[in-house]
Amino acid sequence: MSQYKSDLLRLLDERGYIHQLTDAAGLDALAQRQVVPGYIGFDATAPSLHVGSLVQIMLLRRLQQAGHKPIVVMGGGTTKIGDPSGKDESRKLLTTESIQANIASIRTVFETMLTFGDGPTDAVMIDNAEWLDGLGYVELLREVGPHFTINRMLTFDSVKLRLEREQPLTFLEFNYMILQAYDFRELSQRLGCRLQMGGSDQWGNIVNGIELARRMDGTEVYGVTTPLLTTADGAKMGKTAQGAVWLNEAQLPGYDFWQYWRNADDRDVGRFLRLFTDLPLEEVARLEALQGAEINQAKIVLANEVTKLVRGEEAARTAQATAAATFAGGGMGEDLPVLMVPSEGIRLGQACTEIGFTASNGEAKRKIAEGAVRIDDESVTDPGYLVLVAAGAERKLSLGRKRHAVLRGV
Repeated sequence: MSQYKSDLLRLLDERGYIHQLTDAAGLDALAQRQVVPGYIGFDATAPSLHVGSLVQIMLLRRLQQAGHKPIVVMGGGTTKIGDPSGKDESRKLLTTESIQANIASIRTVFETMLTFGDGPTDAVMIDNAEWLDGLGYVELLREVGPHFTINRMLTFDSVKLRLEREQPLTFLEFNYMILQAYDFRELSQRLGCRLQMGGSDQWGNIVNGIELARRMDGTEVYGVTTPLLTTADGAKMGKTAQGAVWLNEAQLPGYDFWQYWRNADDRDVGRFLRLFTDLPLEEVARLEALQGAEINQAKIVLANEVTKLVRGEEAARTAQATAAATFAGGGMGEDLPVLMVPSEGIRLGQACTEIGFTASNGEAKRKIAEGAVRIDDESVTDPGYLVLVAAGAERKLSLGRKRHAVLRGV
């Protein structure tokens, strides 16, 4: 049984989202009394968020499911600076135009996972450039600066990490934590926001915002952080040997997204089902108890449910059908990545790199020499092998047991 009384904290607790709370009793009581508007900030450094952000998006979904109001804050202002949390070096600065294009692209994922509108528990998306871009520097220093001490700012992990590694931390980035705190105070005033949520690396930034709101306005606001999410083998969530697992279709095909969840470690299945799906907890308990080869059924359920939430019902159906055709029937599903092959053919090593199986021709040569690459399920060990595909015909290219692509003749 959960120790909490509000639907919100019980839901977050039972599904494994809570790492730290600034004032558990206060937030629990508030969530029983009223609709709590809560926010999470997302920087727009790329056209898509990746799986590492999915637990935060799910937090906003859970907030809405428990009868509260999600506020998605896009960092149109703060992205111009860059969050130093967890970063070894400075990010390159983006133009306002590219930040706005990224925000428009990122919004599409939120629209599939949250209900937006004008109702009391409908989600809203807001860009912090609305208030940060108009701030006068001297005005900000006078109004907000006295509430921050350099002594305290130097104790934050995001600052200490850079200093210990003797990596430069620019004065621009040093301001990030002040602006994030200012966001919380601004959202409290504009939208009655009472809760900020985020990953465990955001604890210091969240506490800063709570203190700023209290000192400047006497307002009581709250913070929740989620545990640092790693896979059972210790890898950071959303990072693979092939690169980031992007949430948007344009950055990662549906089949590859589905396959990431299908390939989850057995030990992660229950936790991922609780965090990333809406399946009832009794069903999650049943699935995670499956043993041996049966656990693969739970992984297919996981892949289908997450893909459905993030990409939609059709994407999940197509990806599963592709997997079934590829693995069970030895055929080729409609959702596999496709490489068009000219009439003169393509070298096998080049094909592996162009389809994204390998990061370089050197890596492709090694994989082929190891016997990991197959054409139409037959192993080929010569990197210079010329793959010919008749116009309109298709051949299957495979790397290992789990990565497949279509070579189509033109």
